[in-house]
Order: sequence, then C-alpha cells, then structure tokens
Amino acid sequence: MSKRRLHYVLSTHWDREWYQPFQDYRFRLVKLLDGVLGGLEEGSLRGPFTADGQAIILEDYLEVRPERRAQVERYVKEGKLVVGPWYVLPDEFIVSGESIVRNLEWGRKVAREFGAEPSDAGFVCDIFGHNSQMPQILAGFGIKAGFIWRGLNTIQTRHIRWRGADGTELPCYRFGHGGYCSYAFATRRAIEQTREFDPEQTVEDLEAFIKFEAEHTEVDPILLFDGGDHQEWDKRAYNVLMVRSEQPDENYEIVHTSLDAYMAEMLPQAERIGTVIEGELREPGLERADIDQQWLIPGVLSSREWSKQANAECQTLLCQWAEPISAFAHASLGREYPQGYLNVAWKWLLQNHPHDSICGCSIDTVHEDMKYRFSQCRGIANRLTTEAAQKLAASVQGEVSDDELRVVLFNPLPQAFEETAELTLQIPKDWPAFNEFFGYEPKPAFRIYDAEGKELPYQRLGQAMGRAKLRVYYDRFAQGYQTDDVRVSLPVRVPAMGYTTLTVRKGEPGKPTRHPEVPGLAISERSMANGYLSVSIESNGTLTLTDQHTGQTYCDLLTFEDVADIGDGWYHGLATNDQAFVSTASRAEVALVHNGPMLTTFRLRATLGVPTEFHFDSQTRSEKIVDLVIDSLISLRPGADRVEVQSTVYNEADDHRLRVLLPSGAQAQTYLADSPFDVVERPIALRADNHLYRELEVETRPQQSWTAVFDGRRGLAVVSVGQMESAVRDLPARPIALTLFRGTRRTVMTNGEPNGQLRGPLTFRYWIVPLDGEPSRSRLCALGQQLAAGLRDVQLRPQDITLHRQPTALPPTTGFLSVDGPAVVSSVRQVGEVLEVRLFNPTERQIQATITLGQPIGMAKPPTRAQRVNFEGKPLGRGRAIEGGAVTLRLRAKEIVTVRLTRS
Repeated sequence: MSKRRLHYVLSTHWDREWYQPFQDYRFRLVKLLDGVLGGLEEGSLRGPFTADGQAIILEDYLEVRPERRAQVERYVKEGKLVVGPWYVLPDEFIVSGESIVRNLEWGRKVAREFGAEPSDAGFVCDIFGHNSQMPQILAGFGIKAGFIWRGLNTIQTRHIRWRGADGTELPCYRFGHGGYCSYAFATRRAIEQTREFDPEQTVEDLEAFIKFEAEHTEVDPILLFDGGDHQEWDKRAYNVLMVRSEQPDENYEIVHTSLDAYMAEMLPQAERIGTVIEGELREPGLERADIDQQWLIPGVLSSREWSKQANAECQTLLCQWAEPISAFAHASLGREYPQGYLNVAWKWLLQNHPHDSICGCSIDTVHEDMKYRFSQCRGIANRLTTEAAQKLAASVQGEVSDDELRVVLFNPLPQAFEETAELTLQIPKDWPAFNEFFGYEPKPAFRIYDAEGKELPYQRLGQAMGRAKLRVYYDRFAQGYQTDDVRVSLPVRVPAMGYTTLTVRKGEPGKPTRHPEVPGLAISERSMANGYLSVSIESNGTLTLTDQHTGQTYCDLLTFEDVADIGDGWYHGLATNDQAFVSTASRAEVALVHNGPMLTTFRLRATLGVPTEFHFDSQTRSEKIVDLVIDSLISLRPGADRVEVQSTVYNEADDHRLRVLLPSGAQAQTYLADSPFDVVERPIALRADNHLYRELEVETRPQQSWTAVFDGRRGLAVVSVGQMESAVRDLPARPIALTLFRGTRRTVMTNGEPNGQLRGPLTFRYWIVPLDGEPSRSRLCALGQQLAAGLRDVQLRPQDITLHRQPTALPPTTGFLSVDGPAVVSSVRQVGEVLEVRLFNPTERQIQATITLGQPIGMAKPPTRAQRVNFEGKPLGRGRAIEGGAVTLRLRAKEIVTVRLTRS
C-alpha cells in the first residue's frame, strides 16, 4: 500500500476584534506576520502560511507596514501566502445571503489584487452553525470543498458530504475534537500556557495525533491543521515536525502544504465519504468536551440587538436602494454608476460581519467601533440614493410653477406598490393656510394630483411648522429656507422598481382643503376593521384579531414575556431560579392616534413590572420591581391583510430577555422561517433526547425577516426587520415568540461590559399576518423587503429642477424592472456595462420567473440577451434573447440564479 500523505497546513484563526479591540488585535497581528515574513525570507519557514481564509488580514497588516507590500505580493504570487476566499469570516445567519456573496466576491477580488488566484477552500472553521444554502453559494464561486466544525456532531469521521437546500453536494472536512485547534491542543499543548517546551514529548504527541487522525480519516490524505486562535507560528514545534518529515517512514509522508493542496488529493476520493448531512447545520454540542468541543452558540442571534437592526438597515440601503436606483439612473440618464462609492460602502459594512462582531459577543469598545462603520455605510448609501433619485425626479418632463411642488415617489421592490402610503410633505412656508373655527391652529392648504392629473384624497396625520431646510448648490453657497411639514396618508400606485409623480398645488387663501375622513377604520374606542381584518384591544393590552375572510380569531396577540438572562453575548442564560413575567395582567392605556379611511392607528402603552436585575450572589431575580414601559403603535390600512406594529421599549432593567408572543392556534408540528437565499422548515418540538446533550438545544432559531406557523385552516406569520431570532413554542396555542432584545452584563474574558444591557428606548417594527393555510413563501419575503425598505420621495421646487435636471426627459411614471413569479430578488446592480439580477426560488418545486424591463427606459441600446452566470460572472450555458423587453427563467427548487442582461 502506498504511503498516506499528511498535509500540514500552518494558519491562525484570527478574530479581528473580540475580547480586545481591533487595534490591540492588530498589534498582535503585525507581530505575527512580521514573524511569518521573516521566516519565509530566511528559509526557516518553508511555507505556505494560510491567512485564515480571510483577505482582510493582509489589508490590516499593510496599513501599518505599507513598505512590505512588494514582499507580501511576492509571497502571494509564489503561493507561500494563501489568501481568501473570504474578505472576513462572517456569521451565516445574521447577515443576508447577498452579503455572504459580496463577502466572497470582495475577498477573492482582494486576493487577485495581490497577484494570485484566491484559495478555493470553503473555510468556515469557527462560524456558529451553517445555513442551508452554503454548499450552493460556495459551489457558485467554484469552491469544491468545505472545512467546517460547529453545528454537527459527526466525530467518528473527518469527512461528510453536505447536501444543501437545492441538492448541491459539497465534500467537507469536519475538524476533530478540538475543532480547528485540535493540532494546537494535542501536539503543541498550546492550552498549557506555562508548560516548558519538550521536544521529545512533542514528537510523542505528534505520533499519537497522527495515529488518531489516520484512524478517523476515510480518505488517503490526512490533514494536520495548525491554526489556533490568534496563534503565532510556533518555531520550536514546527522544527520538530520538519525533522519528523525528513525521517524515513513506510506509512506516511509529511508535506507542508495548503488546504487547496489537501483538497486536490481528497476530492478524487470523495466517493469514499459515506456520511451525508442535509440542510442547515445547527446541532448543539452532544459529547463531553474531552471528546468533542463543538458548541453551536445559538444566543448570538439576539445579542446587542441594535447591531442587527443597523446591519439590516445597511443591507437594505445598498441592495434595495443605492445599487438598483443608481443602475436606473445609469440606464435612463446615462449617469455614471458609482461603483467606487459602493465599494467603499460595502467594505465598511463587511468589516462589521466577522462573527464576533455582528454576533454581539465582544467587548463594548468593539461594538462602539461598529457604530462608526455602520454610519459610514449608511451615509454613503443614503447619499447615492438621494443623488440618483433627485436626478431622476428633476428630469421628469414638464415644468414646475411657483405654486406647485413636485413629489416623485420611488418604489424599490420588483413588484408594483399599490396601497396607502405616508408622506411628509414639505409645504412652502409662504403658501396659504386655513383655520378651523376661530383660528386655533393654522393648517397649510394644498391639493395633491397624480401623474394623470387626477386629484387624490389624503388624510392629514400631523404637522410641524417652520422647519429648517437646506438647498445645496454646486457653485454657490448653500441656501437655508423653511417649510411647513405636513404628514399625510394617501393611496398611491408606484410601478415596480420605478417611480410615479405627484403634484402638490397650493390652496386658496382662507379656503379649507379637506377630504372626507369618515368613515374611519376605527369602529369603537379601542377597535378597528378594514373589511379584511378586525382588531380589538383588550383591557390587558393584548390584541384580538379576526380574519373576516376565514372567520378565524386570534387572541392574546401582543403578549410580552420577560425572563431572566444570566448569559452573555453567546448564550441566553437560563436561570434555575427564574420568574417569567407576562403582560396579560399589566396596566395598559389606549389612545386613538389616527382615524381615517387611509390609516387608523391606536397607541397601546403597556406597563410591565419586572425585576431590576439578577442577583448573581444569590442566583435570583431582584425583589425590587421597575416599570418596563412598552409603547406600541398599532395600525390598519384599507385593503391590507396585516396588522402593523411599532413597539418602543423603555428599558430600565438589567439581565433579562423580552419577547412578544403571538398565539396562532395552529395545529402544526413544524413551521417556516426565511434564511439566506432560502425558506426552511423546522420542527417545533425540541429533540426528545435533549437532556443528554452537553449543550442544550433551544427553541429560539434564526430568521431573516419572517416566521410562519399554520395548519390547513389558520395560522400566523410575523414579519420584522432586524429581529434575527424567533421561535414557535411547543405549547397548545403554538405561539410565535419574536425576541425583541436581550440585556446581558457578561462578556467573555472580562469582568462584564455594561453596554450589553441595552438601556434606554429601543424600537422594533413588525407586521402580523393571519394565514388561511400554507402561505406564499415569496410573498412573505416580499413583505419583509417592503417593511425594511418602504418608499422614498423627492420633493422639488422650480429651483431644485434647475439644479438637478438632466438632458434626458423622463415620463411622469415608469418602472425600471419587474419580476413576475414566485421568485425572490436579492440584487439588481450594474456590473461594468451589463445589468445583473440575482433571484432565488424559495419553494420546493421548479418555478418560472419573468424579468421585464420597463418602458420607456431611456436606454440608447437596451439589453437584448440574458446570460446566466455564476457568482464570479462566468457564463453558464448559452444566453437567451430578450423578446419584447422580457425574459423568462426556470429555477429549480431552491436554486439561486444570477443573470446578466447584455447588449449583443
């Protein structure tokens, strides 16, 4: 029998920031890479050195050592420094599928900028579980194997075949008992910090490790991965290994190599791998820690909730606003596509995606740094969106007179928007007003007309007079002015990924401009109905919802549950001496805020008494009670099959978790939730043998924007934005439990970090959707996008038209691009001179989706062919002609498709 090759891979697992801030970690990183480069230069390190699968390591290093750029590039080209495929190692459930793709795209781009192809090893060594579409995502970049650890308990073999949601199968190496640190633990004994180095003992440990790994590896090549957390190159242990590699051995050959080299030898033997694992990998740790140390660490979904909300906001701004509307302006007006700005925005955002950052499990300083990065991304994305929208709006044909205000309303969704919407109109200060009765409050007088000139009724919701505004000129000083801002609700129709134009005209002096506001949707002092749904607010602050189409009634909605949390950023800590407080017996106040035909809103203020903190000395919740005030706005609009809720929590307590409960009454054993590029079905009940696990399985699991539970007659979905954790509780009423936040004082390796407590006002937006059976998965995804993105408007006076108008005249209303069919669009952007659309099939059957380009679009040469490409833009098969401005695609079950619309 031929010798088995032992592939020694030298790396480090580099958390960019965690229990120390970034700059402290970078100080250590510079020392580490100085040593690596020095070793490569003098020949004491044969190489290669693997940069933990993430290209940002070299960027961070060269920012401090720019003089070593040429040296780094030389070693990258020679294969002695292995870069990528990631930019950073992200969490796979908290960030979006699109962010995962952009992360790999950017990491591979950075690697190529160093003059070499990126690593094709699907390295996800320390990520807290894996989503169901990672095999398809990795394969879409030409990555043929994965390197995983957490989320599965297969310890008898080092290899599995991981079958993703669409059936893509990826051979994977599953790290051993200590994960990616196994070699460091077993041969270098790196966990024994004060132990003296003993070369003879190291040889003995190495032989034992080789024997153990050989017995657990079912293919010929064996991996020796030396890459513990923040570990520098251990020269003494390395020399022992190199001496051992040069000794005659009839069984093994030791080579210092890379994960890619290991893959090249392993993949031809993939048929030997007998273990197949399907879907998402979220098994909690089973065995004792001395047998297997994998921990899933599920509590990160709800740690430092503000960071999840900020991340969702930035992803929405880039993918649903800045990129598509900039592509729209490029196609319609010939505007330069702002790729440079977008690159910078994405880079800021991706730097917040490492798992110890976005997971909310680091020290306070780390998360304060994240706020700045989110702010930079948000600022760029908002500026690009505003710039494109202003140019499009100003270029709509026709003039604006002094007694008019042009309002152009933009819809980022690939489907038309047709319902009531809220706008804050910036009415010129010098326009006339009218008064009720004897002049108690002046009200600006105006009328609103749609793109066809038809007057639109509106409901006046509120106003703020004399608000300061700023008009910025390119070659003159900025001009300040004032407006009277009036909040209105009105019915609108906006084409898919397009706009419509409204004209606001001033009223006559002293003459009221009103529209009938009766009947409103309120039917009593604490109930409302719109013909589809009726909602009653009970005296304890819960909602009773009736679906008037099915006759099904849902009670005790909007119950708030508060329990102790003695954990940290990693875990919701369960306290033995806990007390669960619920709002069903709490004091509640109800106020009618808006009541009209366009929008009706009640304000529900529930006051829940909760313990002030957890006493860790006695392991009990405090006997002292503080008011947890939860102020919710509950809205209903005409024709809508959802109840809209915005809850603001005034948190003055510590060490607790707050969830909102929505009992569904469905007789179900499973439920659905969206996941990156997927919709997954999960069991409601916990595993029957949960008591045998070292790490408990928990009922809370990830979502991207929605969770739904249903039977053949009834059910509920909750759609939210930035709330990444939900559950369907294994109780007779099958309540959906949406986690709002967790407040914790502990952070690993510290005495505690106070900002984890999340004091102060915290705001959450979510929609409650009753179901009559299995829901449309794509529609719930679309509702999630609608809630996250909303509509945007641009308001222009004559001087603004002059400032922003482009040479091309645009129609009053048009759409850029629409998608028909049960597919979900994740991205529309310009890539060079082509338009790229990415969409996925959330269903378990083949579907068709039709992409239609809006007309007139202003393109001199509109696209004529559609070409499927992989995630790196490489063509897949032959292209298809675009006929009549449309192309129809077939998507296999759970397939992700990227199509580029080109000119032939």
